[in-house]
Amino acid sequence: MNRKDFIQLSAMGLGALMVPGSLLAGNAIDPAEALMEGMDLARKKQLSDMALAAARAKGASYADVRIGRYLRQFIITREKRVQGISNTESFGVGIRVIANGSWGFAASNNVTEADIVKTAERAVAVAKANAKIMTEPVQLAPQKGYGDVSWKTPIEQSAFAVPVKDKVDLLLKVNDIAMQGGASFVTSAIMAVNEQKFFASTDGSYIDQDVHRIYPFFNVTKIDKASGKFETRRSLSSPVGMGYEYLTPLPDSKVAGIVTRYKSRYDILEDIKNATENVNEKIKAKSVEPGKYDLVLDPSHLWLTIHESVAHPTELDRVLGYEANYAGTSFLTLDKWKSGNFQFGSKLVNIVADKLQPGSLGAVGYDDEGVQCKEWDIIKDGILVNYQAIRDQAHIIGLKESQGCCYAQSWEDVQFQRMPNISLKPGASPLSVDDMIRDVEKGIYIVGDGSFSIDQQRYNFQFGGQLFYEIKDGKIAGMLKDVAYQANTREFWNSCTAIADKRDYRLGGAFNDGKGQPSQSNAVSHGSSTTRFNGVNVINTARKI
Repeated sequence: MNRKDFIQLSAMGLGALMVPGSLLAGNAIDPAEALMEGMDLARKKQLSDMALAAARAKGASYADVRIGRYLRQFIITREKRVQGISNTESFGVGIRVIANGSWGFAASNNVTEADIVKTAERAVAVAKANAKIMTEPVQLAPQKGYGDVSWKTPIEQSAFAVPVKDKVDLLLKVNDIAMQGGASFVTSAIMAVNEQKFFASTDGSYIDQDVHRIYPFFNVTKIDKASGKFETRRSLSSPVGMGYEYLTPLPDSKVAGIVTRYKSRYDILEDIKNATENVNEKIKAKSVEPGKYDLVLDPSHLWLTIHESVAHPTELDRVLGYEANYAGTSFLTLDKWKSGNFQFGSKLVNIVADKLQPGSLGAVGYDDEGVQCKEWDIIKDGILVNYQAIRDQAHIIGLKESQGCCYAQSWEDVQFQRMPNISLKPGASPLSVDDMIRDVEKGIYIVGDGSFSIDQQRYNFQFGGQLFYEIKDGKIAGMLKDVAYQANTREFWNSCTAIADKRDYRLGGAFNDGKGQPSQSNAVSHGSSTTRFNGVNVINTARKI
C-alpha cells in the first residue's frame, strides 16, 4: 500500500465489531506483507523432523506437526463510506501426539529449533497426563506415508495481490448502484483467506498446501416510508475456493430466469442492480397464504437446508453424542445405519461427501491429519449408508481408513472431525428448471437462503429465504413475501419428487461454520441442482398469534 492510500484508509478504522472473530485472529499487517514468501519449505521439513524426533524420544507412538501461515483480509463498506479494513497474519506450529494411548496437543507461535522441540515435549506431557484418566486407548486407523507432496487451489489471481483501493472502489460502486436505485441502506464486503499449511507425521508424509478462499457479498434494504415497513435482499454470491477471478463475470456462468443467479463466476454489479429492484418488488409483494405447497428450491437456497438437516446430523461425533456444541447431536443414530434400510429420503435422494470439487470451500488435496481426500456416499437411493469419520473414529463404523475430513482452523487449534462438502447429486434424467415448474399446480419457487431454526437433534426445522415466487398452474404468478416452510428432516427428504439435471448444478456454502468448544470455524460448500419437494407446510412469518 502506498502512503496516499495508507493515509486515506487509516482514518477509516478497523471496524472490528463487524468483523467475524476468526478473521481477526493474528497480527495486523500491511497488505503488501501478505505477498511476501513465508518460511522456506526445506526449513519447515527440517524443523518438523526435529519435532517428530523429540516426540518419539519422550515416548510418543505417533506424532504429527502442522506449521501454518494464515492470511486473512476483510473489507466492509456501507453506503458512501468504508467501515472497516482488516489484514492479519498468523504463523505458528501445532503438534499432536499419542503417548500411553492418549492424545496430547501443544502449539507455539515461536517456530525455532529450540521452541519446536519444547512444544513437542509439551504435547507428550499433555498426552501422558490425559492417559491417567482415559477410559480406552486411541485406535488410529492406519495411514500410509505419501513422502513429499503438495497441493494448491487452482487460482488465476490471488485476492491478496489485488490492491485494497481497487476492492474499496468496487464495493463503493456496488453501494452507489443500490442508492441510485432507491435503496435506503446497503452494506457490502469482501472476505479473503489464504492458508499456507505444511503437515508432517511419523507415518512419513510431508505435505505442503496453499489454500485460497474468497467471499464477496452485500445486503440491501428498502424502507417503505408510508408504512414504515422494510424489506432486504442479500447477494446471490457464494463463498468459493477460488481467487479474485471469481469477481470477473463470464456469460456462461450466469443462470437466467426470474432472477439471475451465478455458477463459477459472479457479477456483483449486476446482482446489486437486480437486488435493488427486488427489494422494491418485495415491498409491494403479496403476503403468503399459509398451507401446503410444492416447493421448488434453487441451489442458492437448498445448500443451507442440506447443511443443517443432512451434513450436521451425519457428523459421527454428533451421532455418538461426543459433540453437541453449536448444532446439537443427531437423530441419525448408529442403529438406523446398521439396519441398512433406514429410508432417509426418497429414492431420488443421493447425497455424497467430498473435499475435491473444484471451486468448493472444502477442496484440498489432503486433510489436516495427512489423509488424501476423496468422495464417498452418505445417502444412497434414499438410504442412510455412511457418516463422516476421521482416523480415530473409523473403527467405530467398521472402516479400515479415514474418510479424510479432519480440519483445524489454525495452527494453534487441535484438528478434529469437520464437515466436508456435502452435496445432493443432480438428477440422472434430463430436466430443466422451467420443465420442473411447468409441472407444479400450486407451489412456491424459493431463491436465496434466509433465517432458519432447527432442533438439537437436527430433526424439526423451519427455513426462510430471500426471494419467493408463487407458482400457479405451471407458471410464475408473481412475488410473495413472509414465507417460511416447516417440516422434519425425514418427512422433508422423502417428499423429494424431482431434481434438475447436472446443467443446473451449483455450489452454495458457509465461510464460517462453527463447531467445538473452544469453538473453531470451518469453510464448507454444498452443491445441488434445483429440487422439488411436494406437500410441504408453509407458514406466514408476518402473522400475529
